[in-house]
Amino acid sequence: MDWRWFGLKTAAHALALLPAVLLINKALNDRLGADPIAALTHQTGEWALRLLLLSLAMTPLRMLVKQAWPIRFRRLLGLYAFFYASLHFAVYLFLDLGSGYWSQIGADILKRPFITVGFTAWLLLLPLALTSNRWMMRLLKKNWQRLHRLVYAIGVLAVLHYWWLVKSDIREPLLYAAILALLLGIRLFAHLKVRRTAV
Repeated sequence: MDWRWFGLKTAAHALALLPAVLLINKALNDRLGADPIAALTHQTGEWALRLLLLSLAMTPLRMLVKQAWPIRFRRLLGLYAFFYASLHFAVYLFLDLGSGYWSQIGADILKRPFITVGFTAWLLLLPLALTSNRWMMRLLKKNWQRLHRLVYAIGVLAVLHYWWLVKSDIREPLLYAAILALLLGIRLFAHLKVRRTAV
């Protein structure tokens, strides 16, 4: 076992779980503010988006440092993005909508665009999380890479979900949109460069 990578992965798990631990601590000590459900919804959603963007940043980081180590963290960050997205969805479903969620969720998804795109992003994340192991990579072969390209669409939907949710002060969604555009732009530039070289 490579103890150096074991230590780094352990630290990465701890850091990724820290926001959830802090949220639980705030909830138990009644420190989530006047609207605790809104605070939980907002913070779990933000951490899902941050970790999704971090996972997308691993490939450009590998290009920049010309080393393979960032890719070791890409799957871990992607799974934690799904974890926080699922927490975000669960808070909305069980705490915000409450006991009548089954009757209301369908109407919300159809009639409220920010919920439509948010739910779509979560649905698209689900198969990526389920196929993130090496066994599924071997089973799906080239189709695995095609499937996991959905992460680009998920990033766009997640930013759009946040943008439409905020409505007034769009500075934070704009920052996330700019980061996403930069990350996707780097990938597109690298792809076009490879194609020009191959011609």
